[in-house]
Amino acid sequence: MTFVPPDIGPPWARPLAGRLDVHAIDSPALRGNALGDPHVRPLAVYVPPGAEDAGALPVIYVIQGFTGQLDRWAARSTLRPTYLELVDDLFADPAVPRALVAHVDAWTSIGGSQFVDSPATGRYATYLCEDVVSFVDAHYATRADRDHRGIAGKSSGGYGAMVNAMLRPDVFGALATHAGDACFETCYLHDEAASVRALRESYDGSWENFLADLRSRPAMSKGTDGDILNSYAMAACYSADPDGTVHHPIDPATGVLDDEVWARWQAWDPVRMAPRHAEALRSMRAIWIDAGTRDEWFLDLGAQAFRDACETAGATVTHFELFDAGHGGIEYRYPLALRHLAERLAAATFR
Repeated sequence: MTFVPPDIGPPWARPLAGRLDVHAIDSPALRGNALGDPHVRPLAVYVPPGAEDAGALPVIYVIQGFTGQLDRWAARSTLRPTYLELVDDLFADPAVPRALVAHVDAWTSIGGSQFVDSPATGRYATYLCEDVVSFVDAHYATRADRDHRGIAGKSSGGYGAMVNAMLRPDVFGALATHAGDACFETCYLHDEAASVRALRESYDGSWENFLADLRSRPAMSKGTDGDILNSYAMAACYSADPDGTVHHPIDPATGVLDDEVWARWQAWDPVRMAPRHAEALRSMRAIWIDAGTRDEWFLDLGAQAFRDACETAGATVTHFELFDAGHGGIEYRYPLALRHLAERLAAATFR
């Protein structure tokens, strides 16, 4: 995951206080997925220093944002430590409870999976909750129950953390969401409008024409690629029929919102899911919610709405914060939530 020999030193590389184990998982859930994407996936498990003497450990599952893939966790931004170095710095502090941090790859050839099961993408919730979790429990000394498992992510990863904690409280007992997709009317509809305009101008209103063009050239080389790809992927996750047919909430020919398709999207909105999964939310040992006040997708509004929905459901939000930032460059927030989850998951009892 690096071009630099580890002994060359900072700022290019440095030895970790802990270690990073990289595995390949052959996922039954992803075999035969509709996109033909690989069913063998990488998994990177960070093992903190002192783990060997700490006994069975909690596990925090970290999931990626849209268009992410596993190797990008090692990327370095200008004048900043990498995400993995930040995690290592966190657990180099002996005051932080020991926990394993498992980094899950849910890349798809349309940018992402939202960590849900969909006939148009694949069974990514099952892959995460069954295949990955069982692999980690089989290969490490873990405290293998939901009260000692957490899930965390940013953006689409934050969405996956919220949704899978609600849908699978038997698997996860704590969550952290950084600017996770929520309050769909504020975070998605402007992208949908931009996509319809771009389809009209460049692709004769056809999603298929866009996908064919995207695959014929370097991806993301046109300014409209991001909006259209995001819109297509969300529809593939939220409003696909059992046969894999993808329906879109805005008709590219007319620009009119399709109320029936939009209702299918809203059913997947964490804010609207919360009342239906109130018991699961009340069972969480930790709920961390944060977002930047200048988030370009207005996910600070989604964070507020999800916090309010959790509290209305009777759940305890153990940390909520809006901080001065946009959507990108907030990797420095991840260790704060990881520490919070580690402390709550390591506790013998829950209050």
